[in-house]
Amino acid sequence: MCVARLHDTNPFRSNEMKATALLEKQHRDVEAIFKKLERQPGNPAPLLEQLANDLAGHMAIEQDIFYPAVRAVDPDLVLESFEEHALAEIALKRLVGTPLDDPSFLARLAATKELVLHHVEVEERTLLPEVERSLGGEELLRLGKQMEVRFAEVVARGFAAAVPKGFSETSSDVARLRSGA
Repeated sequence: MCVARLHDTNPFRSNEMKATALLEKQHRDVEAIFKKLERQPGNPAPLLEQLANDLAGHMAIEQDIFYPAVRAVDPDLVLESFEEHALAEIALKRLVGTPLDDPSFLARLAATKELVLHHVEVEERTLLPEVERSLGGEELLRLGKQMEVRFAEVVARGFAAAVPKGFSETSSDVARLRSGA
């Protein structure tokens, strides 16, 4: 699955968005895709592809840029976030690999949504407010710009290119080890 989006049509693109605001906007957009998928009467394949690509991009910017930059704010929560990403990625791999007419498709969609929304809730309730208090506005803007560029790169390559094959290793594992977390 690879849907390339032009950089200037990226719905997450903004020239002056703080990292925390960018993440919150992406959370809302992913929640909307989940809702559409649950209601999709026809062919949900394009929405599923968008969900997979957007989540791959979102996880990449958190794992590669945001978490390493904010690790000192709450090291335990950052490690927990890496683990939640690993579980969400595995669930997403299973969902993407499930035929749309398979009886387990909706159950896998619901489980993936639950994992992602739990992560969003914890992040928005705890980590993002801590980061807002700890990092200055200029640093959050700098991170936001860097994250926007990385997001566009990952989405353009697509989910399959962004995550390791199989289930024994996830992009979260790779990023966590690379960042020393």
